Amino acid sequence: MKPFTTLTGLVVAMDRANVDTDQIIPKQFLKRIERTGFGEFLFWDWRKKEDGTEDPDFELNRPEAKGASILLARRNFGSGSSREHAPWALDDYGFRVIVAPSFADIFYNNCFKNGMLPIILSEDQVEELFQRAAKHPGYQLKADLEKLTLSDDHGFVAKIEVDPFRRHCLLNGLDDIGLTLEHEAKISAYEASHA
Repeated sequence: MKPFTTLTGLVVAMDRANVDTDQIIPKQFLKRIERTGFGEFLFWDWRKKEDGTEDPDFELNRPEAKGASILLARRNFGSGSSREHAPWALDDYGFRVIVAPSFADIFYNNCFKNGMLPIILSEDQVEELFQRAAKHPGYQLKADLEKLTLSDDHGFVAKIEVDPFRRHCLLNGLDDIGLTLEHEAKISAYEASHA
């Protein structure tokens, strides 16, 4: 897993609440066994028209959204089924940070386990970010996991809360396997003594 310390990135504002995992990555694309390659199917039903062409009105299809790494959304992002493919698709597409007033619990946990930073802000703070994104073309935010802040170049600064253990894992790029491998010497010594 890639370590996460700070990220300054272009913001895509998705003005939708209750975005569920079946919209993030529809079920017909869950046949892959690796964690990569899901980005092209992200928000498939919203990104594509019935004839298979891109819908130019969808947020991610707009030219100004190219290269975005921060997704701004409304409450209850990632609701629905517990598929881990949802953060895989978001990450594969290029998002490392998602900002919303609330997240579905399983999706929220899966983000951390896959090297992404989900940031919870108040409804008022999220509304302010939506207004700033609309006002400033090419709007960027800086997520700083070391300082626990989210800020922009226009005076916005918010303190973010991240569980200390999750913060440690993200800062050091540790998934569950990486955490286990931190104890590799002890594991090897135990195995050698119990041959």
